[in-house]
Amino acid sequence: MSSIVIAVIVLTILALVFGVLLGFAAEKFKVEGNPLIDQVEALLPQTQCGQCGYPGCKPYAEAIANGDSINKCPPGGTATMEKIADLMGVDPEPLNAVEQVQEKKVAYIREEECIGCTKCIQACPVDAILGSGKLMHTVIMDYCTGCDLCVAPCPVDCIDMLPIQQTTRTWDWQLNSIPVKQVQEDPQC
Repeated sequence: MSSIVIAVIVLTILALVFGVLLGFAAEKFKVEGNPLIDQVEALLPQTQCGQCGYPGCKPYAEAIANGDSINKCPPGGTATMEKIADLMGVDPEPLNAVEQVQEKKVAYIREEECIGCTKCIQACPVDAILGSGKLMHTVIMDYCTGCDLCVAPCPVDCIDMLPIQQTTRTWDWQLNSIPVKQVQEDPQC
């Protein structure tokens, strides 16, 4: 046999072996879905409130992975948007105009009017409403994202959305825009 025929046979055998190995590796290590979508979804607050224009956090994460704007999540606020910007490798953006115009609000239940129907508890995506059947309910203000999903199901209309008073706890801090001063250590200390 000539050396050219031997070379062709060897290359064909190598191609078949590597083809089988690549096919096996493709099946063994295949990734279902886009891992970037899962990473973005993990950063979102999981309120499923729809304030971003999508029916939940997963569809919004898919839209972000496909190039949509990262600044549409009012419950997540600036901190979430900055984490997503860091993950996506893009510059942080100011939160969407709807958030900037509207002041932040939380749900408030007028407890003397509450009949304990639990419809608001079922509607709350972040479990910020405390109570049980046929007893009054109340809102844990620190957990409420202001999504407004609990207002419509209330049959006695005893839930109001009230503005949050600006304090150092509720202020929307721009963490990345605060300059950090370099402290030089004194070598004698």
